[in-house]
Formats: sequence, structure tokens, C-alpha cells
Amino acid sequence: MRKVTIFLAFLFLMPLFTAINVSAESDIGLEEAGITLVALRNDTLDLNQDGDVDAVNVVVILNSSTPSTFVDIRIIATHNDREVIESKAVEIIGQTNANLTYQAWSRGAHELTLGFYDMNGDEISTVSLPTYEMVPSLQTPMLSLQFTGQSNLQTGSNCEINRMFADETGPRYNALGTLTFTGAPFIVLDNATSIDCSSWPAGEYSLRETYRNELGQTAEATLNLTIENRPAPTFDLLVTGDGLTTDRSCLVAIQPTDSNEDFSQYSKQWDVSTTSTISEGAVYDCSGLPAGVHLVVLEVTNLENIASTQAVNIVRLPAVELTPEEQEALPSQSFGEETPTESVGWYTMAILGLVVAVIVFVLLVRIRENDDLLTLPELGPTPQILSDGSPDSQGLPTVLDDEGQLWRKHPDGTLDWWDSTYNIWQRW
Repeated sequence: MRKVTIFLAFLFLMPLFTAINVSAESDIGLEEAGITLVALRNDTLDLNQDGDVDAVNVVVILNSSTPSTFVDIRIIATHNDREVIESKAVEIIGQTNANLTYQAWSRGAHELTLGFYDMNGDEISTVSLPTYEMVPSLQTPMLSLQFTGQSNLQTGSNCEINRMFADETGPRYNALGTLTFTGAPFIVLDNATSIDCSSWPAGEYSLRETYRNELGQTAEATLNLTIENRPAPTFDLLVTGDGLTTDRSCLVAIQPTDSNEDFSQYSKQWDVSTTSTISEGAVYDCSGLPAGVHLVVLEVTNLENIASTQAVNIVRLPAVELTPEEQEALPSQSFGEETPTESVGWYTMAILGLVVAVIVFVLLVRIRENDDLLTLPELGPTPQILSDGSPDSQGLPTVLDDEGQLWRKHPDGTLDWWDSTYNIWQRW
């Protein structure tokens, strides 16, 4: 009863379709396979309702002389020398209806053929359908590269590239293409919908993604990025306890110059000139430093391994009450009137003056006896220059290297270099 109802509904809708005459010759192959083509109808469709034909719906009614017969029904469409197939496997039990819809993938004329094949793929029969002028109903390939991040990128800044891709035509007709992404410093997987560019090194990047499916449809997207090197961290050192005694607290803290820069992830290393201890952290406790002057150095390294250094001198005074051990460790200092001194006798000073006078007298007598001591010492070797002030190479070949040093070469291969201080040749 259900089959009769479907058939009556089909007969009722027959005026809405365009009928295709089925010749006796086109039925020969079907009859030999035990199949009878009862009716064939096709209709043009406007799937997106824009007023243009973009699809064709084909309906066939088949009958089989056997209890059950399987047949592969195909719409073969040819456009721009490319062939697209829309197929459907149907089991024929008595009188059976089959419905196939072909959607245009490009604007222009599409030549349609209806084919019947067995389950082994061998052709049983074909029927020619009209040629239709159609526009695409499937979405053509589309690519997009969307950047998310700040306009002035620096190394380590938040940076993300979202890739958008769509192709309804290729998957529909088993004509998938290949995505190609170029311009990135690292390999980008085809299935990566989001690219994290926050770890990219500084540079100018021209990103380009292309796609081409087997139907010849193409799409392209480009994106230009510039990433600058992040500058070294800038900061100051705040000192509490400078110039106080050792029994008072002392702290050195880091204070970033730019309040928007996050120093929490940066490496911080403290180094003190008077100790061999190296510590880390945003605050250095200098309370344990002994009395004296200490140079405290802080090196901060950001996530891009760019480092900067700041230093400060800290003076720590001795406490009022000191143990003998602490006094022994203190540097030399004056205690005013209580500072012990050692007196030097006048006799000792007189004897020392007499000794100096004798030594000076002996030296003067020796100089007068030896006139050579009064002559001026030689200032150096005789300059080897020409009348115009240029070096005298004495006929030997000379050469001037990249650093501006003049050389001359002897016949035995040895070299001399020109000493501009004394204007002479020095053996190399």
C-alpha cells in the first residue's frame, strides 16, 4: 500500500518536472540485467533561492524481474573538461524509486549523463540528460588568516594566528586539495587551526597560505607580521638600611621602571663583592653583611635571555656594642683621642736625615767624575723614513692589511711591520 501511495504522489507531481524520453535502445542494457526503467524525471532547482539554477534533481522509477537487484545509479556531469560523479547504490525490490541531486560547483554549462552500473563497477546502460546553465550552489574554497594580539609586537608578546578554511565542493565530489602554509619560522601542521606566534624570534614575517582542490578551484590568504626584539629589563634598586649599624635591618629590593612589565617570571641573581654567596629573589637581605662598604649587584634576565644589571654601594657601620671577635674583624678605624699611637724619637729622625744627606752627596760626586752620566740618553733607534715622511721600505715589497698595518717582505719570506711610534721597521 505504501509503494502505491508513493507512486501516486509521484504521478501527481509529474507536471512539475521535465520529462526525459527513454528510447528502446537505452533500455536494452537494463532489460538484459533484469531491470526495467519505468519512468525518468528531472527538475532544475534553486537551493539558495537567489533566482539562479544551481542544482538538478533526477528521479527514476525502476522495476526488477528478480526479487532483489542492486544497481549503482550515477549522475555524470562534465564541465570545463572536468568530470564529477554523484552516485547512489539502490536495491530494487519490485518497483523502486531513486532520487539523486547534482549541485553545480562552477558557473557555466554542465553536461549531464545518467548511468547504471552493477556492484562490480561495470556499466549496464547510460541515458543522456540535457545540458544546463548553472551557477555554484556549493561554497567555493575560502581561506583566512586572522591575527590576534597587540599592534607593536615584541618577542614574547601574546600573539595568535587563527586559520579559517572551508571547501564544500572538494569533499562533496572526492576532489580534496592540499593546504600549503609558508613564511613561519617553524613547521605548521595542516590541521592546526590556531598558531601560537608568541615564541617566534624577532623578524619580519610574510605569511601565505594557499589551497587548490582537484577541480582546479584555488584560494589564498596572506598576513604580514613584524616582531621587534624586546628591550632589556629596566629597573631601580631601593635600599633600606644604608649607612646604619650592623644591628639594624637592611634590605635591597627591585623596582621595575615600567609598571606594565611583569618581572615575576624573570630570573634575578644577586652578587655581593665582599661575599662569595649568590642569592636569588626580588629582595636581598643585607642585614647579615659585616661593617664596611659592600657592592651589591643584581642581574635580571627576561624570558628571551636578555639581561640587564644594576648595582649599589651599601655602607654598614659597626654596632655600639661589639664582641672582641667582631672588633677583630672590623677594618682599621680611628677612635679619636683613645687611639693608641707610637712616638718616634728625635734622635732617630736626625740619624735618618744624616744617612739621606750622605747618600745624596756620594751620588753628586760620582756624577761629576763621570761626564757620561751627564749626557742625555738615546731616545731610540734612528727613524727609517724618507724625506717626505713616508716609511723607507729599502726596495722591499710592502702591503697594507685590513687593519691598516703596513708590512714589508724580505726575499727569504720573513716579514717586518712598521712601528709608527718610532718610525722604524720591526722584525715579525
